[in-house]
Amino acid sequence: MPIDMSRVFIFLLFVIPVYLKSQVNLTSSNLPILVITTEGNNEIVDEPKIDAHLGIVWNQNGQINIIDDGYNHYDGKIGIEIRGASSQWFDKKSYSFEARNADDSNNNVPLIGMPEENDWVLHGPYSDKSLMRNAITYIMAGWIMDYAPRVRFCEVMINEAYKGVYLLTEKIKRDKNRVDISKMTLDDNDGDELTGGYIIKMDKAAGDENDSWTSGYLPQEGAWQQTNFLYHYPKPNDITQAQSSYIQGFIRDFEMNLKSADYDHPTKGYRKYIDVQSFIDFMMINEIGRNVDGYRLSTFMYKDRESIGGKLKKGPVWDFNLAYGNVDYCIGPGTSGWALDFNQVCPDDFWIIHFWWDRLRQDESFYFEAQERWKTLRQDKLSDERIFNMVDSLADLLNVAAGRNFQKWNILNDYVWPNSFVGSSYQSEVNFLKNWLQARLAWLDGNFQKFGAPIYDPRSYFNPKAYPNPFQEEVTFQYYVEEEEDVEVWIYNSIGQLVSVLQDFDHLNGESSVTLNSRSLTNGIYFYTVWIENRKVEEGKLIKN
Repeated sequence: MPIDMSRVFIFLLFVIPVYLKSQVNLTSSNLPILVITTEGNNEIVDEPKIDAHLGIVWNQNGQINIIDDGYNHYDGKIGIEIRGASSQWFDKKSYSFEARNADDSNNNVPLIGMPEENDWVLHGPYSDKSLMRNAITYIMAGWIMDYAPRVRFCEVMINEAYKGVYLLTEKIKRDKNRVDISKMTLDDNDGDELTGGYIIKMDKAAGDENDSWTSGYLPQEGAWQQTNFLYHYPKPNDITQAQSSYIQGFIRDFEMNLKSADYDHPTKGYRKYIDVQSFIDFMMINEIGRNVDGYRLSTFMYKDRESIGGKLKKGPVWDFNLAYGNVDYCIGPGTSGWALDFNQVCPDDFWIIHFWWDRLRQDESFYFEAQERWKTLRQDKLSDERIFNMVDSLADLLNVAAGRNFQKWNILNDYVWPNSFVGSSYQSEVNFLKNWLQARLAWLDGNFQKFGAPIYDPRSYFNPKAYPNPFQEEVTFQYYVEEEEDVEVWIYNSIGQLVSVLQDFDHLNGESSVTLNSRSLTNGIYFYTVWIENRKVEEGKLIKN
């Protein structure tokens, strides 16, 4: 499979150099201060987690946090490791940590106003010099989706060295305060207990052979790429064979339905498998940021038990460092166009968007719902006023701490992969983000009414169909034809007598239809065949009642 070596070269060229780093003496901050000391001052590595101590200085009454005042919020043991994939090339690392009791058991604690848990992420914004792309995204997603990771900005010291501004983030996992789905045990191998809950991730395959499976369908017609589904919960080491078989079978059945002629049927089609609004809301967030990795990487979905809904939901959203114009490839800097059209823009990328989204966009009811949802959200939850008030408040919150961050990481006015814009100051980075976002929202406002019906080969999906069926007075036959093709629909009664012939010899290229007015027909069972250019392409049963 081809790999774009030029992109790899550019990445290495601009990421490997070590930028000049200044020592910063952090004494106080308007942000919470996290002080981490590893056992024996050992270096933090990418697996396994090493033992460390975490102390947090946080005055909840809004007073300035002074590091010498002592750890008034958390003072205890943690296990910590480096996290991330491409971001590990950056000098400023991101980390995962778990709060631990003295005996190394999980210590579920509320941190900086977020609900108690033991697993946390310290995201270190680096190529995102606004420092806030992930925070903006998760906050907006939290306004409209069932769940999005909560976040708090902080400043971090590790082994007495200042590390900069970080985003303390909830790690995506099953929990009553996070992805609130049923807990799975090794005994949940049949009945309703087998049907949930699961968290699945579409991403680069990682780990051993058992941590993912491959879709039985190509992401698009003729693709050399494939789509991987990763087990996120239960973890590969915890999931049983019955559970693995169930969730794979559920996804397979959903995909088979999407490929069927009746995929858009309101009760028999894809809607019986997915929570449509969660897919639409997930799409809204990715399109606002025009996320170049959206839909194809770091893409989560989850499913609870059949007895409590059981449909597949999209989310939570994750990893938007390369969104909002902060990428210099695949038309990433542009404020126009759909992120969903990535496959047309970069068809040779190793990871492309799976066929689900194009198929959904071919259903008029899906994109009409998306249009209406966008109109509704823009009136209130995703209005310009609310979004930019949030962005401005984050910029104000970060203003002083950002100065220390860029004193430590002297990268302003320098290209860091994959920046499309390089600002000379923190304010210029914030201004670029705000201007980009303003233009993007305006483009979406002007184009959501055109959303849907992407370019595709309809013969890959579209078989003639009859609706409504059963019918009372009229039944319509819909099909796809080329401009010069003639169509006839023959209708027979239950004893095989030809009772009607419908003809369509004057149509445009594309989808077309003919309608039978059946008032002269008695109630009962009928059969039909569809002929295109004297080829029988479909047959079926009709019921008049």
